Amino acid sequence: MAASELYTKYARIWIPDPEVVWKSAELLKNYKPGDKVLHLRFEDGKDLEYKLDPKSKELPPLRNPDILVGENDLTALSYLHEPAVLHNLKVRFIDSKLIYTYCGIVLVAINPYEQLPIYGEDIINAYSGQNMGDMDPHIFAVAEEAYKQMARDERNQSIIVSGESGAGKTVSAKYAMRYFATVSGSASDANVEEKVLASNPIMESIGNAKTTRNDNSSRFGKYIEIGFDKRYRIIGANMRTYLLEKSRVVFQAEEERNYHIFYQLCASAALPEFKTLRLGNATYFHYTKQGGSPVIDGIDDAKEMTNTRRACSLLGIIDSYQMGIFQILAAILHLGNVSFTSRDADSCTIPPKHEPLSIFCDLMGVEYEQMAHWLCHRKLATATETYIKPISKLQAVNARDALAKHIYANLFNWIVGHVNEALHSTMKQHSFIGVLDIYGFETFEINSFEQFCINYANEKLQQQFNMHVFKLEQEEYMKEQIPWTLIDFYDNQPCINLIEAKLGILDLLDEECKMPKGSDNSWAQKLYNTHLNKTSLFEKPRLSNKAFIIKHFADKVEYQCEGFLEKNKDTVYEEQIQVLKSSKLKMLSELFLDVKAISPTSATPSGRTPLSRTAVKPAKSKTVQASKEHKKTVGHQFRNSLQLLMETLNATTPHYVRCIKPNDFKFPFMFDEKRTVQQLRACGVLETIRISAAGFPSRWTYQEFFSRYRVLMKQKDVLGDRKQTCKNVLEKLILDKDKYQFGKTKIFFRAGQVAYLEKIRSDKLRAACVRIQKTIRGWLMRKKYLRMRKAAITVQRYVRGYQARCLATFLRRTRAALIIQKFQRMYTIRKRYRRTRKATVVLQSYSRGYIARKQYRKMLREHKATVIQKRVRGWLARLHYHRTLEAIVYLQCCYRRMMAKRELKKLKIEARSVEHYKKLNFGMENKIMQLQRKIDEQSKDSKSLLEKLTSLEVVYRLETEKLKSDVERLKTSEEEAKNATNRVLSLQEEITRLQKELLQTQSEKKSIQDKAEIYKQETDQLVLELKDQNTLLKKEKDELNHRIQDQAKEMTDAMEKRLMEETKQLELDLNDERLRYQNLLNEFSRLEERYDDLKDEMKLMVNISKPGRKRTDSTHSSNESEYTYSSEITEAEDFPMRMEEPSEKKAPLDMSLFLKLQKRVTELEQEKQSLQDELDRKEEQVLRAKAKEEERPQMRGAELEYESLKRQELESENKKLKNELNELRKALIEKSAPGVSAPGAPAYRVLLEQMTSVSEELEVRKEEVLILRSQLMSQKEAIPPKDDKNTMTDSTILLEDVQKMKDKGEIAQAYIGLKETNRLLESQLQTQKRSHDNELEALRGEIQGLKEENNRQQQLLAQNLQLPPEARIEASLQHEITRLTNENLDLMEQLEKQDKTVRKLKKQLKVFAKKIDELEVGQMENISPGQIIDEPIHPVNIPRKEKDFQGMLEYKKEDEPKLVKNLILDLKPRGVAVNLIPGLPAYILFMCVRHADYLNDDQKVRSLLTSTINGIKKILKKRGDDFETVSFWLSNTCRFLHCLKQYSGEEGFMKHNTTRQNEHCLTNFDLAEYRQVLSDLAIQIYQQLVRVLENILQPMIVSGMLEHETIQGVSGVKPTGLRKRTSSIADEGTYTLDSIIRQLNTFHSIMCQHGMDPELVKQVVKQMFYIIGAVTLNNLLLRKDMCSWSKGMQIRYNVSQLEEWLRDKNLMTSGAKETLEPLIQAAQLLQVKKKTDEDAEAICSMCNALTTAQIVKVLNLYTPVNEFEERVTVSFIRTIQMRMRDRKDSPQLLMDAKHIFPVTFPFNPSSLALETIQIPASLGLGFLTRV
Repeated sequence: MAASELYTKYARIWIPDPEVVWKSAELLKNYKPGDKVLHLRFEDGKDLEYKLDPKSKELPPLRNPDILVGENDLTALSYLHEPAVLHNLKVRFIDSKLIYTYCGIVLVAINPYEQLPIYGEDIINAYSGQNMGDMDPHIFAVAEEAYKQMARDERNQSIIVSGESGAGKTVSAKYAMRYFATVSGSASDANVEEKVLASNPIMESIGNAKTTRNDNSSRFGKYIEIGFDKRYRIIGANMRTYLLEKSRVVFQAEEERNYHIFYQLCASAALPEFKTLRLGNATYFHYTKQGGSPVIDGIDDAKEMTNTRRACSLLGIIDSYQMGIFQILAAILHLGNVSFTSRDADSCTIPPKHEPLSIFCDLMGVEYEQMAHWLCHRKLATATETYIKPISKLQAVNARDALAKHIYANLFNWIVGHVNEALHSTMKQHSFIGVLDIYGFETFEINSFEQFCINYANEKLQQQFNMHVFKLEQEEYMKEQIPWTLIDFYDNQPCINLIEAKLGILDLLDEECKMPKGSDNSWAQKLYNTHLNKTSLFEKPRLSNKAFIIKHFADKVEYQCEGFLEKNKDTVYEEQIQVLKSSKLKMLSELFLDVKAISPTSATPSGRTPLSRTAVKPAKSKTVQASKEHKKTVGHQFRNSLQLLMETLNATTPHYVRCIKPNDFKFPFMFDEKRTVQQLRACGVLETIRISAAGFPSRWTYQEFFSRYRVLMKQKDVLGDRKQTCKNVLEKLILDKDKYQFGKTKIFFRAGQVAYLEKIRSDKLRAACVRIQKTIRGWLMRKKYLRMRKAAITVQRYVRGYQARCLATFLRRTRAALIIQKFQRMYTIRKRYRRTRKATVVLQSYSRGYIARKQYRKMLREHKATVIQKRVRGWLARLHYHRTLEAIVYLQCCYRRMMAKRELKKLKIEARSVEHYKKLNFGMENKIMQLQRKIDEQSKDSKSLLEKLTSLEVVYRLETEKLKSDVERLKTSEEEAKNATNRVLSLQEEITRLQKELLQTQSEKKSIQDKAEIYKQETDQLVLELKDQNTLLKKEKDELNHRIQDQAKEMTDAMEKRLMEETKQLELDLNDERLRYQNLLNEFSRLEERYDDLKDEMKLMVNISKPGRKRTDSTHSSNESEYTYSSEITEAEDFPMRMEEPSEKKAPLDMSLFLKLQKRVTELEQEKQSLQDELDRKEEQVLRAKAKEEERPQMRGAELEYESLKRQELESENKKLKNELNELRKALIEKSAPGVSAPGAPAYRVLLEQMTSVSEELEVRKEEVLILRSQLMSQKEAIPPKDDKNTMTDSTILLEDVQKMKDKGEIAQAYIGLKETNRLLESQLQTQKRSHDNELEALRGEIQGLKEENNRQQQLLAQNLQLPPEARIEASLQHEITRLTNENLDLMEQLEKQDKTVRKLKKQLKVFAKKIDELEVGQMENISPGQIIDEPIHPVNIPRKEKDFQGMLEYKKEDEPKLVKNLILDLKPRGVAVNLIPGLPAYILFMCVRHADYLNDDQKVRSLLTSTINGIKKILKKRGDDFETVSFWLSNTCRFLHCLKQYSGEEGFMKHNTTRQNEHCLTNFDLAEYRQVLSDLAIQIYQQLVRVLENILQPMIVSGMLEHETIQGVSGVKPTGLRKRTSSIADEGTYTLDSIIRQLNTFHSIMCQHGMDPELVKQVVKQMFYIIGAVTLNNLLLRKDMCSWSKGMQIRYNVSQLEEWLRDKNLMTSGAKETLEPLIQAAQLLQVKKKTDEDAEAICSMCNALTTAQIVKVLNLYTPVNEFEERVTVSFIRTIQMRMRDRKDSPQLLMDAKHIFPVTFPFNPSSLALETIQIPASLGLGFLTRV
């Protein structure tokens, strides 16, 4: 396609403009070939006819589509030319506030003249490890690319930073070095990275100064090589400097300053150590006041001096050397104030005792007379003699200034040398990255020798840059295997030859310097004669014979020849140098000795020779004698150092940073197009564009091309092969095949072709939009038509109805008119008749009225008299009646009050009043019948309960058959109980009779109700009035209550709000403390690992013959210190432990007594346990003997029951002892006071009493055990022999046993035991007798109570009979209901007691049955049949199975390393997690600790716990990057910690324990300190787990959450330029959202398999989601291509998938969703409208989780993907900033992706019984013995 075809109507182009360089315009007509004029319209609405150049016929450059404006890479633009580059930079800089832009391989950095928050450590972490094209342009991206290429390609790298003064070169280089120092770290403890960064303030103070263009301008060039080892960690650095501007020491232009160090010294003159320097204000010294601007706004020179001194100390420059430096610098200032007095034209002198000179001599340690003499004289040497010549005043001033410059230059070199010494490393350097901070192309009104050298250096760098760009283009074409065509580019080699070749400018300058009478004029004439008219690059100004013009690559520059020779010679009188060499100041002599000691390569303003470099040639002049060094000119030295620099750069891979100065006024974010274009041309950016545009600048992968231009393809064009599909489509779209080329992986387009494709695509989309609009508009119009038709029909219906109604109204009115006429006529006739009749009647009425009135008056008088009499008599009667009524009512009230008080005592237990029953139950007959049935049912229940009681009595009677007398008494008591039951039945019959009477009174009740109705009617009216008053009072009361409630609510809300705020603040403080403590733990673990690494390295260095030897561990002591430090930060579960600590401190004597008593109680419990075991064995013997007893089964059962009861009593007493012990502990805790330890204190007395009771109880139990033992022995002896075949054998065995007993003297003991048994039985009989007597007494008491109840009921009945019939019935009914309810409750309680007893007996039966079964099984397993026959009397040796394991594991001390090795170091988590119970290692270790505690062996406990902790640390250090290992040991460490808490014996941790678990508690040691150590270890493991999962998730997050298109087709692909981004199309190696979810599932399943606590799992998940959200948001904020509407949809969909995962795992309450809130709001921000003020308000209210900086950044980065979206206007962003200016949030842009939430370990007790745990043989723990 021809380019002219793109110049159609509405196409936008660029027109040259004198003010803004380029101006945008729009075509009003299509351009046709041959047209001489273009009809244009500017953006402001003005029209213009633009004339084309008839010779070149070049059309103005086309403007890129708006979608491409603001791209990160300038090479991504469809049209690559100067106006496009300028406009793109301006849009990014002004609108988006983006200062970095790629231009191919160049990073363009525009100085914002404002501090931006984009250089923090969070930004460094975000760019670390990222591909250069994946992130937005940044200096950190270039540094990361250099660092990555160094590690990947093993090739040295260079970063070349160039630009004008004030463009920000030094800052960019500083940030690059900071990035390397932060990312790589240091390979030693010397903190080299800090020293590298510390060199910046030193070099800035001695090498930077304020100029008119920059407040901190570098007046020298420097190349810093940062050395790395094989692990790519910084080991050292080296600095080389170039062309220090020495003239600034003695001269400064207007509004400029000298070097910063001089002003820092003057600002610090008041310091005590600087008093000897005799300094003053900067305006006092000649060398600091010439510029007239001694102060820089916003800069504190005194503070900067402090920073400089601190940096010197860090770099190893000791205080004496620092004072020497400051002394020399102060001497230079004083030297500048030395003045001269002219004697004549050829001589001068210094005034005697000149103060500045004397100060100078004192500071420099030289003689005043010699210095004063040689400042005014010089020595001339000829072939035969030497003589001294005076010099003029002007020559003396120049000599003084030359001396000052020379001193400063040598001091500068000395400082650089010492900086290099401090940065030098003894380790071998593997590779380096060089950072070149060098001056850019300069052109001023007056250009001298300095500008000539600077521009010469830039010519060399530009040549190297062009060659590198050309080489990259060639490599790209060859890599893609496309035809290579030679690209013509500007070669500045002729200009370089003009300067440095033979008879070049530098050569002629050096030759002129050797001439005795050489001058600038003669040198200029030689230049004219040699180069004028012989090369086009050299010109002579028309109006000057002392200047020349060189045509550089950037611009023509006119140089003034004046001063060239002097600056090139850099002459200093030798006599002055000799005076300084004889100085008493040691440092000064070192300064000038170094001048002859250094090599020629460093004679330039550089420090030392560089570090070893790969493929860098040594300097050619290295072997030249040092004595001839001073004869080399500055130009020659600079050429040599520049040659060495170019060799270094050519041997490295360069990276380019071009700094641009946007304006000359240092205004923030102000863009001057003219100055910017000038610098773009000078720095080579446009040359890069030109080279790229000459070839194929636009490059697309086949997949990206297919995704972008799929809309241009038909379905039949889409093939399986994407490459072939793209080829077929391109051949149809672009007919000229020279406009594109197909590579192996990419398609290459010439300039403008992508714009053409974009135009076709936009036309296609626009046509589709038109079709969609057409269809939608048609649908809307049809819908509108149907709506209008429906409305018309409705209107017609209503109109016709209205007309019909009007007709009906007319007919009605006509008929009404006729009726009105009829009635009107009738009315007129009737009126006339009535008038006549009325006149007649009036006449009659007057006559009759007179008579009637007379009679009426008489009757009226009589009637009124009667009425008066009636009223008076009625009033008197009513008065008497009311008085009588009030008296009666008062008497009734008194009587009723008295009766109510009596009834109140009887009716206290009534739930409801009879009146309430009367209101609720209108059908009283049915109610009474129901009550009758209920009474019958309750009587049946009582009978059944009585029968149960009878059966229980029968049971008791069977058990006491031997006690005949007692049984008879019981029978009599039963008969009496039956009689009482009969009486109860008789009472029930009487109730039935009373109910019948109740039925009879029903009729009386009806009559009473009738009367009550009448009374009710009379009282209703009064009630209504009272209700009205009550309503008013209620309203007032409600209003008051509402007011009170509102006030209370307000106060409550205020208090709750305040409480919530305080609670939140406390929670935040607690989390901060936890986070600080856990960070300290993390730092401690890091230092500990570092210490171990250093020890290992030392072992390797010393070559120890026994590498397996273990070092002495100091974990315990360190952990103790940790615990002491972190005593504040404890968990809520450790509260009981904290409560015990004050008592330990306040009452040490009391606690010692308590510990002794506790130990004594423990011994008693152990003794009791042994006695109980003896009882169990005896019980087993009795059970075995029971099988042989057939004659006395009942007796044997009674004895067994007695023994079990005794055992139960022992167990209950054991519990009682434990409870008492706990009460003792509580008493000690609650009463911990100064007086507690006194002997008379309550706690002391309680301890003594408890101790005494325990001792007595123990003695009693011992006696009982002896009695039972003797009883069992007697029972064995009393067993009769059986009549079977084994009789003889049994008798023989018995005889043998008797013989044994005789031998042992046990017969007497057996006899004594039998007597004791008889006594015990007698006492038991007596006890049972007393119990039966008590039961009889209780029955008698019940009978007496029944009698009293009967009497009371009779009295109540008599009282009820005195009441009115209605009240009588109600009272009797109420009383009967109450009585039956009470009886029912009593019976229920008895039934519950009996049920409990039955359940308890059943439980005991089950326990005995289980014991019998286990005994039988144990006998079958452990005893052979022969043994059963031969040894029937020794069942004690058979062990009980449930007693085999008490939850402890025994091991030998020497087996401890084997235990740690097999259980910790060699254990494979995967097998344990799958095959064994979770937390098995923790349980095994705790059971070992329990056994050591049981043995009271503190050394064993301490050794085991220390070895365990060290073993866990060792395995985590060895396999710390394995998630399964870290998760496994985090779970087991937490379980071990929970076990120590659960079995610690503290009440706070024993709430959920079973009885058996409480028996397993630790008895001898308090391991609270080790709990804290384990808690710290768990925190460290958790942090390591977070780091492991972060390393696993980090590569997945950006690809899966941002780049991958989860919803295919939503996001469009835009041109990306040279810096290709990671493709969003899912390749085989690309991570997707499914990859993240699969990884989350893996993490979750592993943690669940390892049995990790659910709360801990939630915290891990919350941390994972925070990492995902933070990394995603950070990349979103740093990637302009991700800030679009479609990407917001993708992010919201991805977040919804993560939320769905949380719901599936039941983790919505973990707080993980809340961590994604900033990312969700950022996605919403990308999708909401961003136009009006309402949108701004909505955004401010919606984005409460984002900071203002983040919101503004997203809005600035928002980029439309297609033409139908709109950009965010600058005014809208400013509106957002104004609305959010009051918000107090962090100015930090990125989230801290490395942040770790403070972790807690809530107490989680285990329900697993320790005695049930089995140890698998696969663990290799056979040396452990179950106790």
